[in-house]
Amino acid sequence: MAVPDSFRPRALRLLRLLSRPGFHLFLTGLLMVLGFVLAHRLSERSGRDQLSALSTERLELYASNLAAELGRHASLPSLLAIAPTLQALMQAPDDARARRDASQMLARVNVRAGTHQIFVAAPGGQVLSASEALAPPARLSEALAQGRSHFFAADPNTGSTDFYLLHPLRQTGAAAGVIVVRFNLAPLEATWIDLGLRSQGERILVADDQDVVIMSSVQAWKYAVLDHADPSRRQALQASARYPQPIGPDLDLPASLEVHQGQQVKLPLPGSSGAKPMLAQQRQIVPLGLRLVALSDLTEVRQRAQLAAWGGAAFGASIGLLALYLSSRRRALRQLTQAQADLRQTHAQLEQLVDSRTAELRQTNDALKTQIAQRLQTEGELLQASKLAVLGQMSAGLSHEVNQPLTALRALARNSIRLLETGRQDAVATNLQLMDDMVERMSQITRQLKSFARKADERVEGSAALLDCVRNALLLLEHRSRALDVMTVIDVPAGLRVRAEANRLEQVLVNLFGNAIDAMQNEPERRLRVLVIRQEGGRRALVRVQDSGAGVGEADLQRLFEPFFTTKPAGEGLGLGLVISAKIVHEFGGTLRAERLEHGMSFEFDLSVDTWEHQDV
Repeated sequence: MAVPDSFRPRALRLLRLLSRPGFHLFLTGLLMVLGFVLAHRLSERSGRDQLSALSTERLELYASNLAAELGRHASLPSLLAIAPTLQALMQAPDDARARRDASQMLARVNVRAGTHQIFVAAPGGQVLSASEALAPPARLSEALAQGRSHFFAADPNTGSTDFYLLHPLRQTGAAAGVIVVRFNLAPLEATWIDLGLRSQGERILVADDQDVVIMSSVQAWKYAVLDHADPSRRQALQASARYPQPIGPDLDLPASLEVHQGQQVKLPLPGSSGAKPMLAQQRQIVPLGLRLVALSDLTEVRQRAQLAAWGGAAFGASIGLLALYLSSRRRALRQLTQAQADLRQTHAQLEQLVDSRTAELRQTNDALKTQIAQRLQTEGELLQASKLAVLGQMSAGLSHEVNQPLTALRALARNSIRLLETGRQDAVATNLQLMDDMVERMSQITRQLKSFARKADERVEGSAALLDCVRNALLLLEHRSRALDVMTVIDVPAGLRVRAEANRLEQVLVNLFGNAIDAMQNEPERRLRVLVIRQEGGRRALVRVQDSGAGVGEADLQRLFEPFFTTKPAGEGLGLGLVISAKIVHEFGGTLRAERLEHGMSFEFDLSVDTWEHQDV
């Protein structure tokens, strides 16, 4: 194809322009600027994504740690609500002795549970009984009026944050008062402060439903407002009784923060001259009405982005210089040797600069990996400690509740071996069926322990044969009663059916029978009696379990149904059996009581009757 004559002069001028050194220098500068900008943006985006992912993991860990700390004592108010001492206080709130007994019990439970204060208040907010003489928070009346189950308040003495759990106390279906458990969050906040001082790269703060910071790893941000508060709102916050005076400065954080992406903000840090760029992410804790905000320092990300930008500029410069080298070679062969020497020298300088920057990047990357590994190890240790704490609580109750069925299984297994030796196959089959039933019963017991902390407002459906439940419970303890030669007297009608769940009723009976057998170990006469008494014209049945043991003292009698109280030697009891049994009976609509006899103890509880003997219907 022929080239037009008019096109040739233009092509020659273009070639001469492209061969000029000035053009190549302009192209090199342009490539350096493009490489600098592109490398800076890519590195900064990558660093922010990595920092955001790491901050998201830490934020979830902090949220789990905070939720676990606040939920550690969640079941304590419901357990105390059914204590006979508090029930007696609700029946006579003006009785000085009832208040003193309740205060002593609350003080003991407060020490064992590790809380800071437990008190009982009237519906109007007046304190009836307390573990120690401390003034109630100003927000108590507001929380009672709103029917809250928890709230946060500032400690007026120390300025730290307290968390309060509330549980209503009822008498004849009406609210008679409320039990309040208080514990301080200063230890958890101190842990965050220590972690922030060591890391120097992350800050944690917790805001309530008014967007006021109630916990923070930076003390200067305590009781500051997350967003911007106008004068009227600030005056309303300062007039409320929720925070110490005065309210801190505004942090001007955005109203909505994303968890996974985060948002860049600038905040003034204590001791710094100006605002510092930080990556802000938040985690909503909806049940508690809290916002957990994590702030990560972007200084290191920006430093790595600047290093990457200089590397991109060097790469662009190398490309431009290479183009200049090729153009210079075409332009003058006489200067080829000198041009090659200059290019080698320039290339060596560039390689040295790239190697230096690469070594710095590699060193920075290794330091970052070391920090990430250390933080992951710390997070794993915290998570493992939380798992071990929950496992310890569950295993304690589980070992107490399934120890007796396991002993019965061992006795049945040994009996089956002897029966096999004598060729009694039918008896072995019966024992195996009983063992299968006991394994299923233990499975049901473990499920019951998992649902123990739920509110006991569920209705009991169906009925259970009381005599069968008594026999099954005695069968589980047959090896112990036979070894001690315990005489058992059962005075229960054969046709009596009560409104209760058979498995849980057997659990109560096994606990009462086992305690009776333990009490009679060192007695010359060992007699266990179970009898039923009609009440309310046959609509209810009073079940009594009596033994001929040594009994308990008058002082211990008042504390039998307190959590963690036991009269058994160390290592033989956890103080949870009677508390769990009382809760089960309470869910059946009855009350478990204890009474001293002339020789022994008597435990009784009442149940609704479904049917009596056929001849009485």
